[in-house]
Amino acid sequence: MRIEAYSQVQQLYQTKKVDKAQKSGSVSHSDQVQISSLGKDFQTAKTAVAASPDVREELTASIKARVQSGTYQVDNRTFAEKLLRKYEEMR
Repeated sequence: MRIEAYSQVQQLYQTKKVDKAQKSGSVSHSDQVQISSLGKDFQTAKTAVAASPDVREELTASIKARVQSGTYQVDNRTFAEKLLRKYEEMR
């Protein structure tokens, strides 16, 4: 086996690698992002939900007042029916 021939071939490949690296380095590309109208609508909805309060006080104020005064009554039968219905939906 001739070692000189191997090193000569290796030298040829090395110069080609350098040329490719220099050529590709001079080209400049820029990335761009485009968001669809559906994506923009989703982002708008997400922002609106994040800005809204977790608890709607206008709906819960009357129940809260009745609980504090001790006049809030829960119908056990209706509660049990709703609980079982929700359980069936989740199965």
